[in-house]
Amino acid sequence: MQPSKQVAFDPESFLREAGLGRTLLKVRNKQPVFSQGEPADAVFYIQRGRVKLTVISKQGKEATIALLGPGDFVGEESIASSHPVRLTSANAMAECFVLRIERALMIKTLHEQSTLSSTFTTFLLSRNARIQEDLVDQLFNSSEKRLARALLLLAQFGKQGKPETIIPKVDQETLAQMIGTTRSRINFFMNRFRKLGFIDYNGGLQVNSSLLNVILHD
Repeated sequence: MQPSKQVAFDPESFLREAGLGRTLLKVRNKQPVFSQGEPADAVFYIQRGRVKLTVISKQGKEATIALLGPGDFVGEESIASSHPVRLTSANAMAECFVLRIERALMIKTLHEQSTLSSTFTTFLLSRNARIQEDLVDQLFNSSEKRLARALLLLAQFGKQGKPETIIPKVDQETLAQMIGTTRSRINFFMNRFRKLGFIDYNGGLQVNSSLLNVILHD
């Protein structure tokens, strides 16, 4: 009797399909994936849609710290034993499909499967670099440049070589929270970008590559 061949681990299938310790969730627009203060007992992988990551201070002030999309993990701090509860809230910005992976399963699989570990590490390094870039952007760039950069990132400019329509449309209040300015300033710059042909509204917000001129111009 010949021994059966062991099926090779496929990280894409692991992150796409439900199974033991993995639950595929459909989250409606504006509904929470998880909320600040809840037990950090799972990691979520976004398959479709966008998720807004926010934090609320003790004084009740809310700030948007990230907008995440397909291929991103959210709630990854649950892997660290030093974070037993959620430090942030994650809410769907449109109908989303996310895979909930129980903390114990995620830790076990990361230890045993180097391909998933590599995928997860790449995400964490990219996320860390983005946080550092955001800090530099906040410290040294004007609000106009910060807005232009945020729009280009939301459109995933450069990843596929062409502008992408941002779905869902991001409201100006969220953009104001992200870049640290007022809604009226966001409205002013958005109108200016539209007149200059940097962005278009056509069933959604489309970001054109010419918006790079705002960032490159001194």
